[in-house]
Amino acid sequence: MDGIFKNLDLPGDLKKLDENELKKAAEEIREYMIRTVADNGGHLAASLGVVELSLALHSTFESPRDQIIWDVGHQSYPHKLLTGRWEQFPSLRKQGGLCGFPKPEESEHDPFLTGHSSTSISAALGLAQARDFNGEDYQVIAVIGDGALTGGMAFEALNHAGHIKADMLVVLNDNEMSISSNVGSMSSYLARIRSDPKYSRIKKDFENFVGRIPWIGKQALDSAEKIKGGLKYLVMPGVIFEELGFTYFGPVDGHNIPALKRVLTQANRMQGPVLIHTVTEKGKGYHYAEKAPEKFHGIGPFDLENGQLLKKKKKSSYTEVFGNALVKLSRENPRITAITAAMTAGTGLTGFAEEFPDRFYDVGIAEQHAVTMAGALAAGGMQPVVAIYSTFLQRAYDQIIHDVCLQKLPVIFAVDRAGITGEDGETHQGLFDLNYLRSIPNMSIMAPANEDELQHMLKTALEYKDGPVAFRYPRDKVEGVELDEPQTLPWGKAELLKSGEDILIIAAGTLVNSALKASEKLFWQGIKPALINARFIKPLDEDLIVSWAQKCGRVVTIEENVLAGGFGSGVMELLEKRGLELPVKRLGIDDQFVAHGLRAEMLSNYNLDADGIYRETVNFVNGKAAKEQG
Repeated sequence: MDGIFKNLDLPGDLKKLDENELKKAAEEIREYMIRTVADNGGHLAASLGVVELSLALHSTFESPRDQIIWDVGHQSYPHKLLTGRWEQFPSLRKQGGLCGFPKPEESEHDPFLTGHSSTSISAALGLAQARDFNGEDYQVIAVIGDGALTGGMAFEALNHAGHIKADMLVVLNDNEMSISSNVGSMSSYLARIRSDPKYSRIKKDFENFVGRIPWIGKQALDSAEKIKGGLKYLVMPGVIFEELGFTYFGPVDGHNIPALKRVLTQANRMQGPVLIHTVTEKGKGYHYAEKAPEKFHGIGPFDLENGQLLKKKKKSSYTEVFGNALVKLSRENPRITAITAAMTAGTGLTGFAEEFPDRFYDVGIAEQHAVTMAGALAAGGMQPVVAIYSTFLQRAYDQIIHDVCLQKLPVIFAVDRAGITGEDGETHQGLFDLNYLRSIPNMSIMAPANEDELQHMLKTALEYKDGPVAFRYPRDKVEGVELDEPQTLPWGKAELLKSGEDILIIAAGTLVNSALKASEKLFWQGIKPALINARFIKPLDEDLIVSWAQKCGRVVTIEENVLAGGFGSGVMELLEKRGLELPVKRLGIDDQFVAHGLRAEMLSNYNLDADGIYRETVNFVNGKAAKEQG
């Protein structure tokens, strides 16, 4: 730590800094964040936009006594730097280092985990109620990005907090973006507020005018209140928040520290729920992030001088292959529609949105709505493809069951970032989709071993009419195989890659490639494995699996997913159903959450790379590993 922060005890000593010193502090924070993210990658643009807001909050309130919750957490880097993690910051998103999101295990200044969007107001309300029950006296502040207001949970919490008149503060960071550009009526509403800052003066003038009428009686006062209420709708753009029960301040320049401190101090003196609307610029202070905030929302290591990624992509990603295949197939099929939840570029749908704007829906951070809408599109004869990250699809579990599977509606789920996603850590690992989808009746699930299979699975899913289909693929570069024309795969059929007699290995998804390398090494060690590419997680290719399990006498299953209720469990259930009592070893993630780190590091840590699969299989064959009975 150097510069203005050299001799400061953070965050308390921020109160000692004057306006010029706080401006200098903002410059040093930005410079440090840009350098660090250039080396490590990370969520830069959102954090650059809240540097002054973070300084204002921490120089007004007393963390950790006062509790600040950052939603979604992408914007929390300045908060980390101001709460005792300056020296640790170069370890950001590295294995064993700082998490990219607020994390209570990491610091007492992080009162609640916030990795998914739209949760902060609910969490703040809960903490505020716990404070009141315990007879304590401190402030609870939720800092929520405007993109998170496209999530219905935020409005549920606003409605409840206003109803019970909770003493809490909500700071709306309005930077006009979530990850992709914001969509929907709320975004348009906030834009109107930004363009009409005179509302507060008109409100004050009107209230002063009514208050100066000496002869006003109850009847006149009632009339005046009605007039004032009507006037709100004409000149007070923040009325929606006031009607929800909040006292509204704003818009406030989110880069003006003195103005922010004044309004925060005023809000802190008030009773009941207060909402402060701040307007910030995503990417503020770094030219390239200001010009391309979506690119710098989450970025890999880059060159400081030109903002370009250091490593040029030699291969496409699975996401890109999916997006290209969907566009190609949609040219032939006018009934295909695509839906995403504020992740147009992230899910590979930019090309589809440009070519078929009338068939594309970005619903905002509203996964529940996306799934139910897709179900109804399917009921109306369309073929909806819902592209959502595995970890975010969890948010729509009830809708998948009730609004899609129960009705056997042919909705297609493109489950992106399935498995270990890497540096974003526990909140973003896609390790549960096989479990939560496999248990639902009428749902079918596929997992491609490579990019060619991915496009075949998309075509197969589009031609299946008997219910919903999900296929999952990782956040990773493709294998580099040649792409054929999309073809229809035999429904429910796996692929035998190697014949053997000593052990049957059944792998799902891209771990098939690691299993193939491990099987070659096993062969040269005198162990002859049979290897099956499962392709279908549900339904399983029962006859192929059972016949080779009987031939080999023992089975290893491999999945990039938690083991409880996953792919390996399905294989064990099949063997039990067929009356086969064979030893089974399941490789996957045990009963735990997976921390952040490089994807390759994490796969190695959990013995899901080729070397790990080889070691585990050898130990199993030699009786060194505990046997799990099917």
